[in-house]
Amino acid sequence: MTSPSPGLSPALLTDKYELTMLAAALRDGSAHRRTTFEVFARRLPDGRRYGVTAGAGRFVEALAHFRFDDTAMGSLDFLDDETRAYLADYRFTGDVDGYPEGELYFPGSPVLSVHGTFAECVVLETLALSVFNHDTAVASAAARMVSAAEGRPLIEMGSRRTHEQAAVAAARAAYLAGFTGSSNLEAQRRYRVPALGTSAHAFTLLHTVGTDGPQRHSEWEKAAFRAQIDALGVGTTLLVDTYDITAGVANAVEVAGPQLGAVRIDSGDLGVLARQVRDQLDSLGATSTRIVVSGDLDEFAIAALRAEPVDIYGVGTSVVTGSGAPTASMVYKLVEVDGVPVEKRSSRKESHGGRKQALRLAKQSGTIVEEVVFPVGAPPPSPSDLVERTLTVPLVRGGDVVAHLGLDAARERVKRGLVSLPWDGLSLSRGEPAVPTRMLAHSRSAR
Repeated sequence: MTSPSPGLSPALLTDKYELTMLAAALRDGSAHRRTTFEVFARRLPDGRRYGVTAGAGRFVEALAHFRFDDTAMGSLDFLDDETRAYLADYRFTGDVDGYPEGELYFPGSPVLSVHGTFAECVVLETLALSVFNHDTAVASAAARMVSAAEGRPLIEMGSRRTHEQAAVAAARAAYLAGFTGSSNLEAQRRYRVPALGTSAHAFTLLHTVGTDGPQRHSEWEKAAFRAQIDALGVGTTLLVDTYDITAGVANAVEVAGPQLGAVRIDSGDLGVLARQVRDQLDSLGATSTRIVVSGDLDEFAIAALRAEPVDIYGVGTSVVTGSGAPTASMVYKLVEVDGVPVEKRSSRKESHGGRKQALRLAKQSGTIVEEVVFPVGAPPPSPSDLVERTLTVPLVRGGDVVAHLGLDAARERVKRGLVSLPWDGLSLSRGEPAVPTRMLAHSRSAR
């Protein structure tokens, strides 16, 4: 495993108050009480009917490197000697349970449970939330786009619209949710996400020579296309809307021949242009040349293009920013101390105490009917006519990763999950969560 941010200790990806709470707990002796913290969302983002969990793989990877090394310790001069000594020897030795990546989630789903002493769990809050809130937001948006595309490939190409490290995580989350690949090369190196790409308008404009004019545009465009074909072969994708799209398509087929891999349209009325380009390609004998569209696409734009002859979608800003929901609004809450359930109660922020697991009930056809969250070790009886599936699995035991968190398995999990939703659960319109959640209370509760 490699550190998620080379040169930066994951231990400093945190908030100061976690360490000041630790200092106070060490001082009064409560730091070593056994605790459980849970990550969950009280609600789905506005307009969403389901969410897709992502981030468990990155979290446990970061957990393995969560050390307060010399560089990190140099930033902690605000702490007392006892707290600094504790952090210098910090190793997470507890357990972590959670939903496998790619599993659907709903309000109240215990997507991550961290078990250990208060001291070793409290310092993980910001790390857990920053990973899960970002990756889950991207995966949830990406899954909606995959559903809207109805089997047509999608390329994640939003690296230039987010932080350079977030871009890598976003590429991973989008691929996990069903995207075909990403333009980000670090995502390919780190996570083996297939790297895909086309060309930019700059490459065509680079071949400008002499004075301007329509005739010269075709000369410059064909020169650019020829250079790209010579380097990459006829299977490449040519960007045809730098000047005039009709002329661009004609130039592309003239240079590459009817075996050209694809053309890309990046501007204009994409539905109208896709139809025009498809007719033109067919008339030129390029019947197998695919059409790639890009340019501010989101799930709604993709859905609107379903009836058009579009073969591949390139999605940038909307997917890396969660398509209007850049966070999953997940929280990290203490739910159990020394085996006793605890919970916060307020008018707007109710939580449910106690260590929990979850299962999902479905019809014999596979359609989900309910999610049930229950106290650990006390699963409820399930109706005989429904199929029961446990959601919560061990991720870490004694500080060691025990789960297999491969992306291929997560991608298959997303695919199965989307098929299992009730028919209206995939709707892009507003509504209640596609599946209700039933919360079963613990027998004891401390408040």
